[in-house]
Amino acid sequence: MTTTPDLENTNVLSFAAMPTPDELHAKLPITPTAHANVMHARETLRDILDRKDKRMFVVVGPCSIHDPEAGLDYARRLQKLQAKVAGTMVLVMRVYFEKPRTTTGWKGFINDPFMDDSFRVDIGMERARRFLLDVCELGLPTATEALDPISPQYLGDLIAWTAIGARTTESQTHREMASGLSTPVGFKNGTDGDVDIAVNAVLSSSKPHSFLGINEQGSVSVVRTKGNGYGHVVLRGGGGRPNYDSVSVAIAEQAMKKSGLAPNLVVDCSHANSYKKPDLQPLVMSDVTRQIRHGNQSLVGVMIESNIVGGNQPIPADLTQLKYGCSVTDGCIGWEETEEMLRAAHADLLQRP
Repeated sequence: MTTTPDLENTNVLSFAAMPTPDELHAKLPITPTAHANVMHARETLRDILDRKDKRMFVVVGPCSIHDPEAGLDYARRLQKLQAKVAGTMVLVMRVYFEKPRTTTGWKGFINDPFMDDSFRVDIGMERARRFLLDVCELGLPTATEALDPISPQYLGDLIAWTAIGARTTESQTHREMASGLSTPVGFKNGTDGDVDIAVNAVLSSSKPHSFLGINEQGSVSVVRTKGNGYGHVVLRGGGGRPNYDSVSVAIAEQAMKKSGLAPNLVVDCSHANSYKKPDLQPLVMSDVTRQIRHGNQSLVGVMIESNIVGGNQPIPADLTQLKYGCSVTDGCIGWEETEEMLRAAHADLLQRP
């Protein structure tokens, strides 16, 4: 094959082979228990979005997974709490492996699982799939952010809900990808607070698309989708201002209805909605449940950044110094605060019409 090294890949140092999605699935196959749990979770979320189930869903968990042992510890706690709030809420564990960065920083568990800039993506992908299998075996639904358009081929069968982040909601690549995902997809409004970007993304992803991607055998393919009918908007605030108040919610509802979309809204209790102060998340949640209790029909879910230990920590050179169960990315509320917050929301939602 003739190549032109002076023209192609001039800034690429190397190419490292990855196992194909089929090979990783064969190595770590989905179990019957996990399969049934994922199917049930997706059906439940679709029923909530279709108003067949009056409960709200709560995407709650660490900002990012960096320690699978602590992550499973958190999952077991969340599973026990689910039984106590099952009448009003469906808890979906936030399992984020990929982190978009404004400039530079740790890009997440898949990209750099050893947190040492070795970038063993092959190992990171395998360990991410193992972790998702373990969580699904517990019976917990999982949620993640689809940042890399190739990752869903490796992990998508273990995900119940997908987010498209504020930095990528306007991306045509991510809208196309979302049109083919098998889960409901929440599109966050732009970092400047622009909700129209998310509404347009929901509309775009609901339509069929054709684009370049890979198949299960790892071959470059033209992917043709039929469109995803379960896209919705995630209000995360922006431009330094919250947008979960009743006026902002009403404006978002109107924008979705104007575009012919079901007015399904999720509120991210973190980010600009809490002024990036984790301890304010319970106040955001309380306001959302109050709106639902007073008759709001469009608020179907919330997102919460939570971990075993509150706050966050820098990544030390000596990883043995990492504090167990504490975020290495955005700050989170601790487990005790999380449980108190969700129990309070449960009591509030029991009073809804």
